[in-house]
Amino acid sequence: MKGSFVILHVGSPSAFLNPLKTLISSEFPQQDHRFWLSAAKDKHGIAENRNVYICNNRFFGALKGYVKLVTQMNAANIVMLHGLFNPRILVVLALMPWLMPKCYWVIWGGDLYQYKTSKASWRSRLKEPFRRLVIRRVGHLVTYIEGDVELARQWYGARGTHHECIMYLSNVVDPKMIMEPSPASDHDGLNILLGNSADPSNNHIEALERLLPFKDQPLKIYAPLSYGDQNHAKKVISQGKAWFGDKFVPMTDFMPFEQYLEFLKSLDIAIFNHQRQQAMGNTITLLGMGKTVFMRSDVSQWRFLTSLGINLSDVDKLELRQIARDEADENARVVHSYFSKATLIKQLADIFEG
Repeated sequence: MKGSFVILHVGSPSAFLNPLKTLISSEFPQQDHRFWLSAAKDKHGIAENRNVYICNNRFFGALKGYVKLVTQMNAANIVMLHGLFNPRILVVLALMPWLMPKCYWVIWGGDLYQYKTSKASWRSRLKEPFRRLVIRRVGHLVTYIEGDVELARQWYGARGTHHECIMYLSNVVDPKMIMEPSPASDHDGLNILLGNSADPSNNHIEALERLLPFKDQPLKIYAPLSYGDQNHAKKVISQGKAWFGDKFVPMTDFMPFEQYLEFLKSLDIAIFNHQRQQAMGNTITLLGMGKTVFMRSDVSQWRFLTSLGINLSDVDKLELRQIARDEADENARVVHSYFSKATLIKQLADIFEG
């Protein structure tokens, strides 16, 4: 098109967007892309520059920022919506239906599943009509989980075209993590990961209850609780300690990424008791390492992962066993084949070409 850019990315500074911005700079014409990001206290290393605009939340800064957003969305050929959480952006989109055919909604999961909590507060009830209007009209749905597209169509009447894409580098498995023949275990019993955050959607207490029959076995239960609902985290810590004592290990401090990967390598089993699509980055990494992953069989990612040929374990039939070596090897092979940087670049190129 005539003008300074073709593709506008709209979202908030996050641990997902900064690596994506770096990837786009190295693999695609940088002049074709602009980022409009709503302000946040933690900008995740994203600095404002010629290609990146960060909107200030203060009144006059926000007013200027949303005028710029409207201008940029009208000028762009493609508008990438990285999550649909911001109520102001929802209102802008609802009032400008002519923008919707060129909008690509990158489904994060939490934005889709707000449907289930849409009546939980007056803010949710106020926002939901705008969400419904925008999701129904949006021209394109971007996700690698077809079940989420089906839910968007079922819940909101979404009519957009589905584009399969693993979306972010957090869903790319590093080739260096290819599973090697297991050395002798450096720990007794089983190391178990419970959930991925302090979000109540992890259903920690229910999962801990399922583990109670095994409490006398040699095991360690690690629960990442450093981010999310800290009131819920306190309840989880209290219950975990009451039931499992020192065998329950709450992880309340943030861990650098490389250190976290080393921690994941030390695990034997992961239990994700979410009732919706969540923790996919952790799930993919663990499967790529050949770990045993338990999750609910009624969530959209179960159907997606098993359709790839990945062997999962059902949390409703929880038993402390690891999958067979040949199954673990096959899981790792499939994950490293599909969730690769080359796959992501090809999928993004298909989208950016419109």
